[in-house]
Amino acid sequence: MLRSCAARLRTLGAPPARRPGLVWRLFSSEKVIHKDYGLPNPSWSKDLRLLFDQFMKKCEDGSWKRLPSYRQNPQIFKDFQTRFVDPRFAKEEQMSKAQQFTRSFEEGLGFEYVMFYNKAEKRMVCLFQSGLHLQGVPGYVHGGAIATIIDVTTGTCAIAEGIAMTANLNIDYKKPIPLCSVVVINCQITKTEGRKLFVSCAVQSVDEKTLHTEATALFIKLDPDKRLT
Repeated sequence: MLRSCAARLRTLGAPPARRPGLVWRLFSSEKVIHKDYGLPNPSWSKDLRLLFDQFMKKCEDGSWKRLPSYRQNPQIFKDFQTRFVDPRFAKEEQMSKAQQFTRSFEEGLGFEYVMFYNKAEKRMVCLFQSGLHLQGVPGYVHGGAIATIIDVTTGTCAIAEGIAMTANLNIDYKKPIPLCSVVVINCQITKTEGRKLFVSCAVQSVDEKTLHTEATALFIKLDPDKRLT
C-alpha cells in the first residue's frame, strides 16, 4: 500500500506528457520549456544520425557549435518586433501564434535538419533530411523546398554577423534530391561590404560524390534605427 501511494504521489507531481511542439511550465519555477528541434527524433534516418554524431564530436574542442532550433524563440521574437516591426503591423495576439515555417511540420514530414556553426571560418553546415510532404515531381524534393532550406541555412550563417535579411538568392539546380534522403548543405560568408554579406552555398550528397545544388546569396544587415515597413 505504501508503494502504491508513493507511486501515485510521484505521478501527481510529474509534469504532463509533452506532445510535439508543446510548451509547458514547471510548477516550481514557472520556466517555459521549448522543444529543441535540432536534436534527433524517431524520424531521423541512420545517415542523419551518423552525421549528427560526427559533428557533435567536432563540437568537443569548441571549434564547432550546434545551434538549437525552436518553432518560436520568444526573446528573439520580442527583440526583433520591438526594434524593427512597425507597430501598425504587429498584432501581438496574432504574432504570438506565429511559428518558424521550417519547423511547422510534424516530425518526419517536412524539414528535418540540424545546423552547426564554425565562427572562425564563418561557416555553417546544415544536415538536412526531406520529408514526404516536400515532394515536387514524384520521388524528388520540390525545388521551392530546396530553396527554402538554402535560404534558412545561408540566412543563419549571415545572422551570426548581425540581424540581416535576404536581398538576393541565386540557385543553380544541378541534380534532383531524392525524397527522404539526407544531404549536406555547406555555407560560408565569402565577403563583407559595409552592411552587405555575401554567402556561398553547396548542397551535396552524404558521400560528397554528387553536387545537387549551388547557390549564392546576398544579405543586408538591418539598421537598428530604421523600422521595416
